[in-house]
Parts: sequence; structure tokens; C-alpha cells
Amino acid sequence: MDIYLKGRQVLMFFLYLCMYAAMYESIMYSVPEETKTGFLIANVLKDLKVDVKELSTRKAQLRSKDPKQYFHLDPNTGDVTVKNNIDREALCGQNDPCVLLSEIVLENPLQLYRIDVEIEDVNDNSPKFSKTEFFFELPELVSTNTRLPLEKAEDSDKGENSVQNYILSPNEYFRLDIQNNSDGSKYAELVLEKPLDRENVSQLILMVSAVDGGFPVRTGTTQIVIDVLDINDNYPHFQQTVYQVKLRENEQLDTLVAKVEASDRDIGSNAHITYSFSQTPEGPLRSFKLNRNTGEITLVGKIDYEENSNYELNIKATDGGRLSAYCKVLVNIEDENDNAPEVIISSVTNLLPEDSPPETVVAVFSVTDQDAGDNGRTTCDIDSNLPFMLKPTENNYYQLVTHWPLDREQVSEYNITITATDQGSPRLTSMRIVHIQISDVNDNPPVFERSFYDFHLRENNIPGLLIGSVHAVDLDAEQNAQVTYLLFLGKIREGPVSSYISINSETGNLYAVRSIDYEDIQDFQVTVRAVDKGSPPLSSQTMVRVLITDENDNAPFILCPLQNSTSPSSDLVPRAAETGYLVTKVVAVDRDSGQNSWLSYQLLKATDPSLFTVGTQNGEVKTTRPVTNRDSFKHTLVVAVRDNGRPPQSVSATLRILLVDGFSDPYMKIMDNPKGEVPQEGDDTLTMYLIICLVVISSIFLLSVMVFIATKFQKRQKLIGTSASNFPAGQNLQENCGDPSSDTYCQAYNYEVCLAGGSLNSEFRFLRPLFPVFSMDPTYTQVNPRNSTGSHETKAHVKEGELMSQVRIVLKLFQQFYSLNF
Repeated sequence: MDIYLKGRQVLMFFLYLCMYAAMYESIMYSVPEETKTGFLIANVLKDLKVDVKELSTRKAQLRSKDPKQYFHLDPNTGDVTVKNNIDREALCGQNDPCVLLSEIVLENPLQLYRIDVEIEDVNDNSPKFSKTEFFFELPELVSTNTRLPLEKAEDSDKGENSVQNYILSPNEYFRLDIQNNSDGSKYAELVLEKPLDRENVSQLILMVSAVDGGFPVRTGTTQIVIDVLDINDNYPHFQQTVYQVKLRENEQLDTLVAKVEASDRDIGSNAHITYSFSQTPEGPLRSFKLNRNTGEITLVGKIDYEENSNYELNIKATDGGRLSAYCKVLVNIEDENDNAPEVIISSVTNLLPEDSPPETVVAVFSVTDQDAGDNGRTTCDIDSNLPFMLKPTENNYYQLVTHWPLDREQVSEYNITITATDQGSPRLTSMRIVHIQISDVNDNPPVFERSFYDFHLRENNIPGLLIGSVHAVDLDAEQNAQVTYLLFLGKIREGPVSSYISINSETGNLYAVRSIDYEDIQDFQVTVRAVDKGSPPLSSQTMVRVLITDENDNAPFILCPLQNSTSPSSDLVPRAAETGYLVTKVVAVDRDSGQNSWLSYQLLKATDPSLFTVGTQNGEVKTTRPVTNRDSFKHTLVVAVRDNGRPPQSVSATLRILLVDGFSDPYMKIMDNPKGEVPQEGDDTLTMYLIICLVVISSIFLLSVMVFIATKFQKRQKLIGTSASNFPAGQNLQENCGDPSSDTYCQAYNYEVCLAGGSLNSEFRFLRPLFPVFSMDPTYTQVNPRNSTGSHETKAHVKEGELMSQVRIVLKLFQQFYSLNF
């Protein structure tokens, strides 16, 4: 029954196949993988036996069971093209052939056509090994033709595009043998052609490449690492078969005598070497010790050249595989130089003068050595940088003599080390120190610390005040270095130096003998000499300048107007004066210098403070507003002059000012004509008398000036000292300059006297102390408005006022000049 059923099923399957074959017609195409989208595979019109119109009318469609459609049918042309990228290896893997099944459906009537598209392989994959590196281990001396199978390389491509060959990198030990698997794939084996020797090559690194047959050819590479394993096939080997060693007698214990060293080309335990004595007598074993691991031979017992002059030691080296090698150590004992030379001093000079000439004998000594031969031959020397040398004489005697001149100031004593050395091996030396003291000679003068000293001394000092100190150093010693200070004889301002300054001969301190006035002397120089007490004595000198520092010890002195006059003059100011009218000028000087002489002016007191003002810098008295008829006829001003010292000093000047109508002096009025008429004849006579008086006074004044100048040239120094109490010296005046832009007089020897009489508003300047210079600049000032009628009386008064003002100015100038200078 079962056989019947099975037969029926088979029959039904064949009937189904026949019916399916009748319904489908199969069409076969092929296309390479990795073909671009739109690639034309074929035109199906001919294979379907339909035209384009029918294909479109019957609604031809291309269908595939694969969810991803790889092909496209154009119903208008019948072209089948590639729709998506095709990767044969992803679709079929290693199956061959690789066919994609599709079907074309035509309607009215329904008709199906099977489309089989074979995907042709393209060489788009390279051979690839499973690992980039493979490791193998082979013992050395393995037999040749030993095979090492290698893993085959995989290639996703098929046929000729798969792996076709293997290539091995060039080497002298292995070759490749290519074998075929049952499936037709190829693999390779490494075959040993030359015996391995780990001592020559411990590791081999080979490169194996798998090559496919496609175009272009693709390859894959892996690295083969073969480690060569060691076997104990090498004996230990000594660097030398016989070691020659020299050893001195009386050598210290534990001294390294020799070191034997054997090597083994094996590795690991096969190369571990131990050392031991072989067939060595008992005597050497008491004196020497062998380290079994390092091969070092050390001295453990005393050796004596007289007992035994050489030793023979046999050494065996054994590796871990019990292979051994042998060597011999010959120890030759050398006689020891055990006696050092001895230096014996016969005579020595302990104190040597520094001016000793070369070749002066300092010491005599001898050198002996108890050894014989080279061990008893000696040499003797001293340091080469010393001013001494050795002169050998007979019988190993030496003289220590001076080599070049000595200088105690550089080196005062020497410890000369005499070194005696024998010719033994090793050389033995002995030293003897000779102490030489150098005695001093007076060969260095005192030297001042500075070639020029500047000291400052404030004026009005206390007598005996310390000014400063000079110091000289003498490089000699004891008495030759003791320095005494003294002043050179000379004069300061026609006075002896000793009247101004003194010096302590032991310390070099300089003291002021008297109080010094800066206005009298500003600086002076003296020469200080330093002398030592050597024989002969040596000396040197230096210059000392003492600068006097000014103090604010002088109050300002008022030059104009004079304050000691019994009948002080008054300054006239017209009532027509406007704002800024220059009334007069207070001129003062200060004998101090620097800021101590900077002067400032201040109005302390005034009858009418609102009418006048004083310039702070120039002392000019000016009106601050126009003069009016309501102002008082007589005004008194007190002007304070203050310097800039610390503390400041000041002085005051009293000014008397008269307000007048026009230029007439109220104290010199003439009788007015009751009828208002002015006699012209009298006016002319008065004018003539005034002019004559002016000329006479001017002549007398000029003559007096000339006499004064002559006297000045004859007694210049005396007059300077006499005038110092009243006027500052020219040098001080230059220092009294304050603000260069101010009107204060700061030129050397330049004093300004300002005399303003009435409405003349004029200034007179003269120079001291050589000669006077007058400068008059009369300026016409407008007449009082009350006299502006233009009458003959007003004009006469104006003329009279001008002449009288000129006479009064000359008289005042003459009086001031004589009061200042005589």
C-alpha cells in the first residue's frame, strides 16, 4: 500500500511539472556583477515574439520574488536594465552558477515568461588570510624536509578570480609547496631545506602572499614567525686558555686577582656556567678563592714573593648540560716597593726679606730611600707656581733657592712642600713642609682711597666741627704701614690754611678751625699728605675740596627806597593816574644763595589798601584803580620783603606817596598872581637856574663816579670785604635769581634803583660795583582835568614841575649813591 501511495505522489509531481512547463517559457540572460544602474541586459521583444505595441497593450510587467528588485523592464521599448547594484558574493556566496529568477507577465491572454539572469563573477575581492600573523616553533637541528602546513587564504570570488597561487618571501631556509584540496582550492606548506641553528638565527620572519587569477591580480599577505628552540649543542668557551696575572707581594686581602669568563652559545639552562678549581694543589687553595658563579679569583691569604714567586691555577667551566671547558691562570708575584723616600732637612732660613735677590739659598736637605734598583732611585720637586726652585747637588743633596723676586704684600708666608718620589711601581712618595716667613721692606707708599675728596660744610659752623675724614692704606706691615696725615702749607683768601682747617695726624679727620661765612667764602681746597714711618718714608697726597653750604642767615636788604634816610622822600602820583599806573618799585637783594635769596613782596599796610598793590615777584607798586578827588592827599605804604629760606627772613619798607594835581610839588609852590597872570620873565629865569643846577649836579656826580671807580681798582679786595656787610657779592647775586620770567633783578653785579617822582614815572638803573649807567625815560602824563583850560599858569606849572622833578631825582640819586658807597 505504501509503495502505491508513493508512486502516485511521484506521478502527480511529474504532471505538475509538465503543466508548469506548458505555462512558463524560460529565457536565459547574463550580466556581470557590480554593473552600474541602467546597464542594458537584453531586449525581450524578440524572445517574447511580440512587438512594442503589443507589449504595451498587454501591460507587460517584470516581477521577482526577491523583495529587492534588481532589474527593470521598459514596456515601451522592451529593454531589461539593471535597477540596483548586484553583488554576486552577497547573493550566492560560493554557489556557482549564481542565477536570479524573474518573470514577465502578459495579460489578455495571461502569459508568463521566466527570465533567468546569471550573475557573472568579477574579481572584486582580494584573497584574505584569517590572521595577519602565524607563529611556529621548531627546535634547532631538526631534519630537513620538515613540513609546516599553512592555513589557506579565502577568496569570495570564484573560478579564476579565486586563489591560484602562493608566494613566499626570499629566504635560505624554507620553500613553499603548493597543494590542491579535493574541492579544487589550493593551499601551501612550508618545507625546511636547510638545517636551523639557533646560535646563528634565533627567529625567522617570513611573508606569504596569496595571489588570485583575476584581472587585475589581487593579493593577500600574512606574516609567518618561526622561533628556533635551543638544544645543548655547544660547549662552554673561555676567552683565553691561559691567563697571565701579576700580583704584588703584601697585597691586601680580598683583592681581585683575575676574572675568568666562559661563554656558551646556548640559552637558558644550557648556557648557565659554573666555575671550579681542577687539579689544583692545596697551597694555592689557601691563598686564592674562586667565585663559582662569576669566575672572579680573589686573594684570601698572605703571599710572599720570597716564598713563592708564581702560582698556577686550573679552572673548569661547566654548563647546565654538563659540558665542560678548561683554562689555566698563571699568577706572577712581583716584589713590592715597600720603603718610601725620606727627606732630611739640614738647614733652613725661617725669616726671609722680601727684597732678597734671586738664587738666595733658603734651605739645604737630602733624600734617601732604603729600597734598591728602581725602587731606590728618587726624584724631588716642589710646586711650580712658587717663587722658589730646587738645585740638586752631589750625593742626593738639594738646595732650595729663590727663583724670582718676592712681594710680601701679595704673599706674606710660604709653606713649601718638598715631595720626594722613587721610581718603583707603584711609586712611593714622602713630603716635608718647610715654612718660610717673608719679612717686610718699606716698598709701598700710602694710597688714598680716593684721588679727590668733596666735603660739605654748612656756614656758621661751630669751630672744631668734624668736616670729614680721609684715609690712606699702606700695603706694608707694622711700622712701614703706620700712616701720618698732614696738611700742605698754603693760603686761603690770603690767610693760612691752618686758620680754616686742621687734620688729625693719626685718624685723618678734618676739622673746621673757625666759623665760616658762605657770603665770604663758598669753597676752598687743601692738599693732604699721607706719610708712612718706614725708612726711608714714602708718601702720597690727595686733594680735598670743602664746599660751604649756604644757610638763610641774611635778611633781605632794601636798595630802593632807602630806609635809613633822615628825610625820606615821597613819590608823587598825579590824580589823573589810571589803573595800573607804576608808582614806584621796591628793589631788594639777599646775600644768601639759592632759594634762600628768592624774594617775594607783599603789601602789609596801606592808608588805602584798595588804591595800591605790590607785585609779588617784581616789587612794583601800581594803582589798582583810577585815582579820584575823594582819595586822601597823603598815603603811607608798608611793603614786606621775604626770602624763601627755612626759616624765612623778612624786612619791611615804608613808602610815602603824595597825590598831586599835575606835576607841581606842593612843598615848592610859588605865589600865584592874584589876577591870574604868570610873569614870563621870572619863569624863564627860574628855568635857566634849574638847568644850571642840573648840569652842575650831574658833573659832580660823574666826577664822583670816576673817583669811585679808580679807588675800586686799587683796593678791590678791601672794598669787597667792607661792602659785604651792606651788599651781596656778585657771585651770590647770580644765585639769587628766582623766576627768570619775573622782573626781579638777577643779573650779575646788577642792581636796580627805581625812583618815581611825581608824574614822571621813570626808572633809573645803575650797575655796581664797577661803574654806573643812567637811563632816563621821562613820560608825559596827562594834566589834572581841573587845569585843562590851557591857561599860561597851567603850562608854567607843568614846565616847572618837570624841571623840579628832574632836579629832585638827580639829588636823590646823588644822595643814595654816596650813602651806599661812601
